[in-house]
Amino acid sequence: MPQLSNSLSELAARVAELEAEREMTLRLAQTDSLTGLVNRGAFTSGLCERLEAARDGASVALFVIDLDRFKHLNDSLGHHAGDLLLAELGRRLRDDAAPDELIARLGGDEFALVSSAADVARRAERLLNVLGQQQQIYGRTVAPGGSVGVAVFPQDAQDAADLQRFADMALYRAKSGGGRRWSRFDAELREESERRRTLEDELRRAIPAGEIEPWFQPIIDSMTGRMVGVEVLARWRHPEKGLLAPAAFVPMAEELGLIRAIDEAVFEAACARTAPWVAEGLIESVSCNVSPRDLMDPGFSRKLIGRLGRTALPATALTVEITETFLLQDLALSRRHIERLAARGVNVALDDFGTGYSNLRALMHLPIQTVKLDRSLIDDVGRDARVSKLVASLLHAARALGVRIVAEGVEDEGQALFLRSAGCERMQGYFFARPMPADQMEALLREENAPEPRLAVAS
Repeated sequence: MPQLSNSLSELAARVAELEAEREMTLRLAQTDSLTGLVNRGAFTSGLCERLEAARDGASVALFVIDLDRFKHLNDSLGHHAGDLLLAELGRRLRDDAAPDELIARLGGDEFALVSSAADVARRAERLLNVLGQQQQIYGRTVAPGGSVGVAVFPQDAQDAADLQRFADMALYRAKSGGGRRWSRFDAELREESERRRTLEDELRRAIPAGEIEPWFQPIIDSMTGRMVGVEVLARWRHPEKGLLAPAAFVPMAEELGLIRAIDEAVFEAACARTAPWVAEGLIESVSCNVSPRDLMDPGFSRKLIGRLGRTALPATALTVEITETFLLQDLALSRRHIERLAARGVNVALDDFGTGYSNLRALMHLPIQTVKLDRSLIDDVGRDARVSKLVASLLHAARALGVRIVAEGVEDEGQALFLRSAGCERMQGYFFARPMPADQMEALLREENAPEPRLAVAS
């Protein structure tokens, strides 16, 4: 019997050990490793539990917290310094929290607090005070400060999802106002939320309904003044609001994951409309922008080639415009896409040329055939000597590497004359023509058969 007793004791000890390990694993799974606060998943569960328990009439306040100058600190002192700041801020928020409050790090430099709604203003001010306290990091005194957004259950929202969304909207307003302040969700933000939700529903319907359509802006040969290509731009022909520019819907489409569907719809419609123009010799090329989200898809280039193959537009007539942002995110993936497209004859253009440090490296090591000078460089060209020298140097570097140069955002004759004299081969901008619908673009292309090109740059 003693042996059995020992065996039972050992078994009980092992069970207790396993239970302790399970509890430790569970705690680790619910804890942010940097700050020791609960993480996003555990916080969401805790928030839902508190809202359910408060349905007897009590109010619950959600405070969403974001540092104002965290990126600047990371860039100047390094990510380890940023981690030290976040860890210390987590400790201070935990020390400041009442026993019945739930405090969490949601990720990055974003935190959240669940509290009673007894005195929202005073609690928000306390949070701002904690965020603004100085801290020594690597011998430097830092106090990035922060912004706070607040939403209250059940006055503002009836569930956790809306409560978080409304607190985020209040936070965004606080940061837009300059930071180091707090904002509470109110009637104004509710109206904005309702408008946004309506726009979201309309956008989801607009894509299959064909309301997102391609518009075109001509690209001009600097020497002859003739239109040699077009850039495809999206416009939303809203049944009630009329024509909407990309700024009115593209950011939301990016956020909702709808930008790929928009890109595909506009691409197919643009190829169908421009293929006859290319076949008749009215233009040489069609340029399409590609969103960074699409480019991060490993299958992007194969899918694009497949879609192009279902149209009558030759691969050699298509130019795909990519941004430097994508190159910085994943150079290896960008190389695969660019090489795959180039192998099929598709021209690849680097957009926003001249605004980043890796552009020249990309031109030296990737099969990029075209660069587009960013419009921010064109504004003062021909008027500011330093800008003019910079643009002339960029043009010289691009020509030395054997790539074609397109200047976008050309708005007056002085800019056009300077760019042509500096060797810029192609241009586009309001000086020549604004974006226009397909019928108008086709009419303009056919009109150009006249002896004097209508859009020529003066000598």
